[in-house]
Amino acid sequence: MKVIRYTLWGAALIALVVAAVHQYSHFLGTDSEEVNGFQPIFTLVNHRGETVSEANYRDGWALVFFGFTNCPDICPTTLAEFADVMDGLGDTADQLTPIFITVDPERDRVENLAKYVSAFHPSIVGLTGTDQQIADAAKSFKVYFERIPQDTAPDGYTMGHASAVYLISPEGNFVRTYQFGTSPEMIVEDLKTRI
Repeated sequence: MKVIRYTLWGAALIALVVAAVHQYSHFLGTDSEEVNGFQPIFTLVNHRGETVSEANYRDGWALVFFGFTNCPDICPTTLAEFADVMDGLGDTADQLTPIFITVDPERDRVENLAKYVSAFHPSIVGLTGTDQQIADAAKSFKVYFERIPQDTAPDGYTMGHASAVYLISPEGNFVRTYQFGTSPEMIVEDLKTRI
């Protein structure tokens, strides 16, 4: 009877460990080895009014997030985490560019995008463009977004969008995602192994 009990406890413990490892890896994100890396491409306008492409950010690593300035929760939380990541990287922060790409170009024009990103950290780059340019950029990153009617939102609509942060290498390759809720400390720890 004891043998059966110990065997069941052992099996339960193994199942618990496997579940914890799976949950931890999902929480951190996905490495490119698991999803077949890709090279995102885009042509957009930065928050200084300059036309840029993915090639402008090939001098270092990039963290890319898609959102919009009227977002009530996920976007400001993520940009605040970008600021914490930049501060946490210390002397190596100059090797990383945090990029915020709007999915709401109708409202997020250059001027208000500049105010928005600079409120979080001076190193964050805001990108906007035409509807087609944003759609092309999102498709390139394999990012979902959609306009959703909402009476209580500014201008009567909000935006549904993916919440993951994309890590792009200096060669322009997708490396991994960090799921929403990954702590800045965990991101910094991971980045320090790469930068």
